[in-house]
Amino acid sequence: MTTTAIGAVDIGGTKIAVGMVDDAGHVLSRQEAPTQTAGAWPQARALIAGMLRQGALEAKVTIAGIGIGSTGPVDPLKGRFENLDTIPQWSNASPVDDFAREFHVSAAIENDADAGALGEASWGAGRNKPRLIYVTVGTGIGAGIIFDGHLYRGVDGAHPELGHQVLEAHGVPCSCGLRGCWEALAAGPGMAKWMESQPEYTGGPGLTARRIYEHALAGDPLAARAVERENFYLGIGLANLVNLFTPDAIILGGSIMKSAGAFLGDIRKVMQQGCRFVPLEKVQLSLASLGDDANLIGAARVWHHRFAQRG
Repeated sequence: MTTTAIGAVDIGGTKIAVGMVDDAGHVLSRQEAPTQTAGAWPQARALIAGMLRQGALEAKVTIAGIGIGSTGPVDPLKGRFENLDTIPQWSNASPVDDFAREFHVSAAIENDADAGALGEASWGAGRNKPRLIYVTVGTGIGAGIIFDGHLYRGVDGAHPELGHQVLEAHGVPCSCGLRGCWEALAAGPGMAKWMESQPEYTGGPGLTARRIYEHALAGDPLAARAVERENFYLGIGLANLVNLFTPDAIILGGSIMKSAGAFLGDIRKVMQQGCRFVPLEKVQLSLASLGDDANLIGAARVWHHRFAQRG
């Protein structure tokens, strides 16, 4: 009997990951390539197609469908990239049509945060939680919302940009054009920029959020202040989500949360200050559970959600 799997494609601004994922959410094979050296879309398409074929060969499976999670913005209903900030040369390409035609299978695409939400809701920490918000905190802040097992879409299928809620109207500038957005204040670059701007900072350029957490845990007082500030803004943004949606669970993923996990208690204390009128105590706050393969698993779940609901 021939074994089948979903070809999963995770497209980020830094790397492309491709793998085969079975119907239980297990990654059977995995490959990576740098995004910025992939070239224009025709060359990148050929690269990804080759990785899909090689992955199927390594896993000894037949590709039953293709799921794509991608840095945005994307149009999930039309199956195409829109005006990509990080990979502008791919803007307006149609990966769903291209891969469906090449592999003779159905394909689907979602924003990578929505893909992460689908993966955690089905195979991860958000399982059996009908109202779920998945928040990923790294270079930026993104979120996906699941209601009653279905991915929430806005008007014209739009993906809600929860990372651009304004926390400080006169705060630091954000790439969206406003000031004081959650992403500008609490994503990794904003955290590093704040610490570097302090007069007592004596380190060099290239500071990362991961290094800040390491310094804080080692007793550095400035790094400890940076972490305290990060906990505050993460907590305020999450409190806003609880007040707006009162979900069963909020799942936290992304590179920042790998370091910030030890501070969940502090983040929740900040949330308690702003959630007086909603049952915060009933909202599960936890870290994503799918590990380093989360994005690939989420990409596979994009296909299941579109073509095999609750499959």
